[in-house]
Amino acid sequence: MIKNNDLILASDRVILREFMEHDWADVHQYASQEIVCQYQIWGPNTEENSKEFIHEVLEEAKLTPRERFVFAIIYQGKLIGAVEIMMRDFTNKVGEIGYIVNPDYWGKGIATESAKLVISFGFETLNLHRIYATCDPRNIGSSKVLEKIGMTKEGILRENLLMKDDVWGGQQMASKLSIGPPTHLKLLENSSKVVMA
Repeated sequence: MIKNNDLILASDRVILREFMEHDWADVHQYASQEIVCQYQIWGPNTEENSKEFIHEVLEEAKLTPRERFVFAIIYQGKLIGAVEIMMRDFTNKVGEIGYIVNPDYWGKGIATESAKLVISFGFETLNLHRIYATCDPRNIGSSKVLEKIGMTKEGILRENLLMKDDVWGGQQMASKLSIGPPTHLKLLENSSKVVMA
């Protein structure tokens, strides 16, 4: 059983850990920027919005069965973003990932590396069969991340989201399927810490 705030995923460059209450200020540094949320239905965040996000994440981590795993992205000792995997269908073993990174760190492969870690976690620890992601088709950077993590583009969902400016927006859909047994992610014995092997 995975305990709250005990889960850590790591690669050579990034550490993904669960959020803590005091993280709201670091979240606010990126979530309050218009450029970060230009393709989202939320934002830019007020301080209260950032605090509410952390509160929501901490509360959802207590649920059983757990449906959402949200990780702080730590790069060079600093919280610079978030990546998550959400259970969308327990019966059919389907999950969805999402990610957001402080624009000061765009173009460094951090979203790609973080997404790969949660995908491995989804397939190998959560035993998912299919993991998908969506992004605004205009969001070229996010589209490139989906390609780099090996997702297959499935199409465009047309006008399925009412954006914050009351304009309908579409979403690019991409997914990845599990293939065979786990190969490079392991859960450390007697711990809920996960490392890349």
